[in-house]
Amino acid sequence: MTDPQPVILGELPSLSKLYVNAAATAARRRVLGASTGKTRLPAVSHEVRNIRAEVENLTAYQHLVGETASDILPAGFVHALAFPVSMSVMNRDDFPLPLLGMIHLKNRVEQRVPIQFTESLDIRSWAANLAGHRAGTQLDIVAEVRSTSSGDLLWRGVSTYLAKGVFLPGIDKAGNPNGASMAGDFSPPDPTALWQLGLETGRSYATVSGDFNPIHLSVLSAKALGLRGSIAHGMYLASRALADVGAVKSESFAWDVAFEAPVFLPARVALDIATVQGNSGTWERSTYVAWNPRTGRRHFVGSVSHLP
Repeated sequence: MTDPQPVILGELPSLSKLYVNAAATAARRRVLGASTGKTRLPAVSHEVRNIRAEVENLTAYQHLVGETASDILPAGFVHALAFPVSMSVMNRDDFPLPLLGMIHLKNRVEQRVPIQFTESLDIRSWAANLAGHRAGTQLDIVAEVRSTSSGDLLWRGVSTYLAKGVFLPGIDKAGNPNGASMAGDFSPPDPTALWQLGLETGRSYATVSGDFNPIHLSVLSAKALGLRGSIAHGMYLASRALADVGAVKSESFAWDVAFEAPVFLPARVALDIATVQGNSGTWERSTYVAWNPRTGRRHFVGSVSHLP
């Protein structure tokens, strides 16, 4: 795909309005029995400029996920800041897949430099890599955050989503080349942490992130979308694991997570973190895995590694 043509938005999109529009679009398609009719991704990117984090929201986010209070924006907070722009791309009329019901398969973030909460930011997002999946169709949503003043790239995130059960014409099914890692049997280690997540977890994260997707808010709203109950936000879980990795993070790091099984609320989640030291004895990489301590089923795996 060539470099997408930028579309400058006048303000940061409202996630609540985007979800309302997505629900109306889904209802209309059910009534008409029609698909989008599109088989290609939009050849545009959406961009907002001169955005600053709200300090009250930053503090609430840090408290919720267990990050140390700081003037530096956590990598997961930057994802939440960029998410409305990404959502607006997936909410376009020429976007080929239904927004509601998208499954988050994995995420990769590159935190290039620390971002001060006072810094003005330009946020750009676009869709890429439409591909077949054994269970539907997947794609990447790319987001970049740059300094408004210098134009330097500060943060980059790639989120891979699956539209389950949606098979677009001309796109072959695939075996799951880019999804979560399912290979091998999992034997739970001794956990380094045990999380207790209440029913309110989804609503609490929605308040600080703005992501009021109905599958996270209540049993009733989740059941309306075909789930047996509400589930925790994937990025809440990943951000909390990142916070537990803690002080070993360097100023420039890559953060990966692959989601394997949803966490239905309320829940207990076991977490294990393993740290790898480099040849000089300094921190090089940490890996983490989370699972259901009752069933042993793995929820997600990930890593945090130094970026040169």
